[in-house]
Amino acid sequence: MKQENEFEDEFEVDGVPVSPLLSRQRSNRYGSVPGLDDEELASPEELERQITMEEWWPILRLPVRHRKCAIQPHIDEYFGVDWGAFATVDFERYAGQFDKARYKADKLKEKLGNVILMMETISGRLPEAKFAVLRYVRKGIIDLGHIESLDMYELARLDLRARRLRNEIRQLRKASWNRRQGQLAEVEA
Repeated sequence: MKQENEFEDEFEVDGVPVSPLLSRQRSNRYGSVPGLDDEELASPEELERQITMEEWWPILRLPVRHRKCAIQPHIDEYFGVDWGAFATVDFERYAGQFDKARYKADKLKEKLGNVILMMETISGRLPEAKFAVLRYVRKGIIDLGHIESLDMYELARLDLRARRLRNEIRQLRKASWNRRQGQLAEVEA
């Protein structure tokens, strides 16, 4: 019977059961280093960031197209988007009208980037004589049908396509510029 009272006394402090007084100590989920305080170690968030950067570095190194507009919405702590003064009539006046020619030129520029990337990939597999063949194809001395190598044929075809895209982009940008200059002349007159 005495053993039972001793057992009960161990779980009470000043008449209050011990369990409400105990708080569970959470250990660092990444462990600790003997002899160093936990404050001296990197935080768990920093460790997770380093691991994420190490695992995702190939994707994070991919090039990203930048926005043409410097106006970006304010995002609050609840991820709500607030455009502020940019949702007003003044902003619409500042932003201007949608320019179809410039939009099409931008889309063609993306296609041109893809064509150039494919050309660089194919070009690495061909000898230095590829430049002479491309020069002859551009001048019209050699027709695409005369090229026997599939890699050289594809490189020449992509080169012609890239030149066509560049010319079309140049014409669209020039047309857009001329239209904007005409609108400016009307406003000034």
